Amino acid sequence: MTSLWPRLEPLLPRVEKPARYIGCEDGARTDIYKPEATSWLLTYPDTYEIGLPNQGLQILYEILNERPDAFAERSYAPWIDLETQMRRAGLPLFSVDTHRPAAEFDVIAFNLSAELVYTNVLNCIDLAGLRVRARERNDSDPLIGAGGHCAYNPEPLADFVDFFVMGDGEEVISEITDIIGEWRRTGKPTGSRDTVLHALARIPGVYVPSMYDVEYDGPTLVSVEPRHSDIPATIQKRTVADLADWPYPRNQLVPLTEVVHDRLNVEVFRGCTRGCRFCQAGMITRPVRERPADQVREMVSKGLERTGYNEVSLTSLSTADFSDIEKVIGDTVDEPGTCGRVSVALPSLRVDAFTVGVAAQVSRARRTGLTFAPEAGSWRMRQIINKLITEDDLYSAVRSAYSQGWHRMKLYFLTGLPSEMDEDTLGIAELAQNCVEIGAEYTKRASVTVSLGGFVPKPHTPFQWFGQNEPEELHRKVSMLRNKVRRNKRIQLKWHSPEASTAEGITSRGDRRIGQVIEYVWRRGGVFQEWSEHFNLDLWQEAMNASGLSMDWYVHRHRQQDEVLPWDHIHAGLHKDFLWQDWQDALAGYGLEDCRWTPCYDCGACTEYGIEHVVASSAPPNGGSQGTGQDLTTGHLVPVQLRPRAGVGGTS
Repeated sequence: MTSLWPRLEPLLPRVEKPARYIGCEDGARTDIYKPEATSWLLTYPDTYEIGLPNQGLQILYEILNERPDAFAERSYAPWIDLETQMRRAGLPLFSVDTHRPAAEFDVIAFNLSAELVYTNVLNCIDLAGLRVRARERNDSDPLIGAGGHCAYNPEPLADFVDFFVMGDGEEVISEITDIIGEWRRTGKPTGSRDTVLHALARIPGVYVPSMYDVEYDGPTLVSVEPRHSDIPATIQKRTVADLADWPYPRNQLVPLTEVVHDRLNVEVFRGCTRGCRFCQAGMITRPVRERPADQVREMVSKGLERTGYNEVSLTSLSTADFSDIEKVIGDTVDEPGTCGRVSVALPSLRVDAFTVGVAAQVSRARRTGLTFAPEAGSWRMRQIINKLITEDDLYSAVRSAYSQGWHRMKLYFLTGLPSEMDEDTLGIAELAQNCVEIGAEYTKRASVTVSLGGFVPKPHTPFQWFGQNEPEELHRKVSMLRNKVRRNKRIQLKWHSPEASTAEGITSRGDRRIGQVIEYVWRRGGVFQEWSEHFNLDLWQEAMNASGLSMDWYVHRHRQQDEVLPWDHIHAGLHKDFLWQDWQDALAGYGLEDCRWTPCYDCGACTEYGIEHVVASSAPPNGGSQGTGQDLTTGHLVPVQLRPRAGVGGTS
């Protein structure tokens, strides 16, 4: 095994944060090298402090290292200062565990959690000493893999990545390892790379772009078709049916330097059925699969004991919906040996599920920040996006928090939503002002931070046909809102760059032709594009022009019902006709209840995969279903128009 540490160590005093690159964290594996084993380099294409807390990467790290015939190490995108030093010294990309060169691994696998890291993916491949385009790599080169939420539209990276994993990785990672291990044992003979890729393409949930032909008619995508009869025309996502079978990570990594989520993280459930039409994560991770409460408590207890953290984050898409949330929080705060010093963070909170009881339990220890996400400033808009929480739901949650000792909180909103009007945008200011006034009843320090993001319609959502707002329009809306709240010193407004949202639209909604745009931006120094100090929309526009592609065509135009979308050959669990009907319902202002406590809508997530929701309670959580505050099992009506869903989905 080659270690680059003797060459790397002299470079570290010249960089800003050398602790990013030394490894040696509590939980890291440095004794795992096995010459005959299949080796994975799990790579997060952003800085160490952003990538290390990633739970998906840590889960796969543990699963692979439990196999006797495989092992995994980790890598992160080196910051610009170290990259400069590495290129000058001829030092390639390396693992932080043993500082082994990336090119010595069998697989380099990227976690794709944000589209603007795509140029970093190319940069990491290049830093590894490999050709960035897949067709130019040879049999001795590592395979390049990718997974994560962004992989559900793999086409923009199809020219660079050998295979993509769709959905949950816990099970499929072993199937991939088996095939690559067999290839390795044959000595990777000349000309065998296509053979192993063909074998990978036959694994459910694995997409191999080189095994598919793409046809265009002018700017229009016509088809994505398999080249061989034994590989699927549609790639089905992988779904772990029961999280109880996968209690990972058992040994969360504890960093030596500050990271973005520097605390114990325990996933309480996966999936969401709230049906927010803008939310890709909620759509593609269905159905809901709760982890058993006893298992959550055990993972929290053992994790706190091992790591020494005094804060635990209970993670999911809507943590307060967890069936046993109050008891889990109470047991955590009362954990023996911590003397009540452990605080609980709930990073994803549904307004209607945050009750006084939850607030009281959380506030018994050190209070962490609270973020609520009404998403839109008016009830009309929240019906359109299916975020069916009322103003009273929000004010009740805010009152619960202030009454239990909080004095500041964050409210998250989107702008640029379908059919949004100025009065909807200005409604954000009114909600924030009212929240501050509620807080003033309890504390003189009451304040609200309003965080505003430009809406990007994502694949596999009902809004995937919507053309997003141009940056000039988003700037106008931000300016209008800024003027509205300027005089209130207790309201702070922050916003995401509209230009960055535009580039995100290119990379998230593009077809395979967008690959040349990504490569153009990268070759001209466009790395770390998710960092504002390095982002440049002009470079992306220049790349689109050089490639003969239209920004309006890819980002700003509305798509048609019969149009072939770049991701249509990827099945995220949801029928396309279900999504189209939900899009029509959105335009008509119809809402859709949480399907865990209502009849099935046949979206496809459960019926097509033979998987059911795994929940501990037969009744809706705290606030009821979709913010109604009512137990729908008793037959009460919800305060929103609902349209029958007969005939939607794969059956009629």
